[in-house]
Amino acid sequence: MSDSIGARLREAREGKGMSLRALASSIGVSPSLLSQVETGKTKPSVSTLYALVSQLDISTDMLLGREAHTQAPAPAAAVPSVPQQLATSFHYQASDDNPTLEMDNGVKWERLSVIEGTDVEALRVTYQPGASSSIEGRLMRHFGIEHVYLISGELTLRLDFDAHVIRAGDSMVFDSQRPHLFVNRADVPAIGVWYITGRAAAARQGSSPDEGLVPHTAEGETLNSAVDVLRSFRG
Repeated sequence: MSDSIGARLREAREGKGMSLRALASSIGVSPSLLSQVETGKTKPSVSTLYALVSQLDISTDMLLGREAHTQAPAPAAAVPSVPQQLATSFHYQASDDNPTLEMDNGVKWERLSVIEGTDVEALRVTYQPGASSSIEGRLMRHFGIEHVYLISGELTLRLDFDAHVIRAGDSMVFDSQRPHLFVNRADVPAIGVWYITGRAAAARQGSSPDEGLVPHTAEGETLNSAVDVLRSFRG
């Protein structure tokens, strides 16, 4: 993760009129950690990054400098449904040009080619041995449908109370609003392709910012059922 990405996070936060302490409190991290992320001195985990972009209402493209955070999203009804309505119907991207986000704990996202104006996030994701989407072991949830195809290695998905192991050639799909956590328990990197569809449209239609880290109970234990999560957000 480069210094410029931290600077964009700070710019988006200041554009929202939020203090560093207020943003940190809203996503459940310490102000010192958020300050280090904004100055490029440390990298966030996947779950923390999702919490930040959700709370600030920005996209991964904005973090990578591909769009301005002041750009207003099109209403869901205006999402193009046929190719001739799109600004372009073809986009080529060489592997060397993949924008990259390096995160804490050995996780890397590479943004793959997508047609602009479609509600799709395409990523080539690498989890190094021992890496997980949250170094604290906390589950996360976000809008959209998550499609995963594993190219090599082995990856475990914790989804609510269940654990699902996928290996090279396997695929899975699930509703990303269900609390989940990825972890690589093998001794080789896990590499796969992720497609997340419908996240932006669902976020616009949602009545509350129902994304980010799964909250903790008063005793500090991670909430790990969808019912607990919904109750926590309503509280």
